[in-house]
Amino acid sequence: MKEKYYFWQASSWGLSLLLVLPILAIFHKASGETDDVFTHLMATVMPTYAGNTVLLVVGTLVLSLLFGLPSAWIMAMCKIPGEKVLQWALVLPLAMPGYIIGYIYTDWFDYAGPVQVALRDVFGWQSIHDYWFPDIRSLGGACMVLALVLYPYVYLLARAAFMEQSTSLLQSARLLRCSPWESFRRISLPLARPSIAVALSLVAMETLGDYGTVSYFAVNTMTTAVYDTWLGYSSLTAAAKISALMLLAIFLLLSAERFSRRRQKLFQQQFEHGDDVRYLLAGPKKWFAVAWCWVLVCFAFLFPLFQLGYYAFHYFAESWTSEFQLYSLNSLRVALVTAVVSVALALAVNFYRRLDDRRATVVPIRISSMGYAVPGTVLAIGVMISLGWADHLLNDITLALGLGSPGLVFSGSMFALIFAFVVRFAAVAIGSVESSLAKIPPSLDMASKTMGYASFQMLRRVHLPLIRRGCLIAGLLVFIESMKELNAALLLRPFNFETLATYVFNFASDEQLELAALPAILLVFVGLIPLVMVNRSLEQKH
Repeated sequence: MKEKYYFWQASSWGLSLLLVLPILAIFHKASGETDDVFTHLMATVMPTYAGNTVLLVVGTLVLSLLFGLPSAWIMAMCKIPGEKVLQWALVLPLAMPGYIIGYIYTDWFDYAGPVQVALRDVFGWQSIHDYWFPDIRSLGGACMVLALVLYPYVYLLARAAFMEQSTSLLQSARLLRCSPWESFRRISLPLARPSIAVALSLVAMETLGDYGTVSYFAVNTMTTAVYDTWLGYSSLTAAAKISALMLLAIFLLLSAERFSRRRQKLFQQQFEHGDDVRYLLAGPKKWFAVAWCWVLVCFAFLFPLFQLGYYAFHYFAESWTSEFQLYSLNSLRVALVTAVVSVALALAVNFYRRLDDRRATVVPIRISSMGYAVPGTVLAIGVMISLGWADHLLNDITLALGLGSPGLVFSGSMFALIFAFVVRFAAVAIGSVESSLAKIPPSLDMASKTMGYASFQMLRRVHLPLIRRGCLIAGLLVFIESMKELNAALLLRPFNFETLATYVFNFASDEQLELAALPAILLVFVGLIPLVMVNRSLEQKH
């Protein structure tokens, strides 16, 4: 390797190893001696927690598939009224945090909620013993709520897979007199199976890492076990062991998904210009398809948003406080710093890969992206362990030099929160910058070298102007994800420091959803930005 690339090599590998440090710290801590807390948990409640986690993931996967797959096929393969609006409206629930939906549905369907009150008024029931009504605060209720906000993963990827399928195959099926159902079952579904598997793996990881919804619904899972073990029992070792078990489950899940597709190779011809093989629905089928999609949009997004808007309007004076403004600024600062650092890191690892195309140079990119698959609560434990080591090392050095003890410089400040967010969302920036750099022809690099440009000059004067839009998109996506992150913020925020996500969570946990409505709406509208971008890119492709 040429000497001028040594800086990029050192920075790329150094940054990637820094990002994987929390994951390594979890396994190192978990490999230590087992304490009494972990032994007690394994002998008493851990089997229940593990069983609840499996049931929660399976139930959410089934419901997400039930909601997302028919909607994707209808939007990709059928002509229905309002399809232009529905194709992006079905994505909107992804912007709604699951715990907010959970609070609203509990407010509606609880015993004192408007639904059960109306039923008692209509039928003359006097108490809960006079009728049966499903308990919203249950495992089944948590599965339903999480599926309502996570089914867009299935919808987006399945719809894209359906739209990319060969026109000739679908036309051949019609010539063989296959019904729409037979065409879906025998052609469309098998060809879309890899995309559906990827979508379900994303849903499973999001479900496994959820804390806000399951804690409010009193469903004890592995994620709540990590949180309670650290804050309730103050046992970092036990929390690390539980986190290590969750990480192994996630890696096994991802490995199984990749293994199931190891020999699948699909070569498909996309729709040709002017071809439209969609089914023209009529009669009851048409209206059933329209009703299915709109009911899903209403219950997963519109109705909760209207409820939040109602609360925000009527309680605006109580919500617009100095605390709300301060915590909004806190979120803004944390998200901005995270976005800038993540984009800079993405530039470093991707530019090193471009300068040196050897196979080993892709390793820093893959290592730096590992944190995205780690649940926020688990990642927070890893960050706490690694930064705790850094604080002890710093204090030992300063004491040895006679400078006194600076205290918890890393783990007790906003640095811990930003570090966790960068580890968690660096993959988003890396992917965006990587795709932007891939569009620049190598001839520009060779021309730059011929003109005597060093690597820094090449990046500043050639690549950065061309990938500016990709860098802005990467920063925007990381900014939005950081604004919404709850799990890591709950564990790592400094004393007397709140973000918008923790602010909403605290109010809603205290049954004060009215005061949480205004910041919740802000979080929802911030989350809409990447969804609009994704849907526009999907429309441009097809």
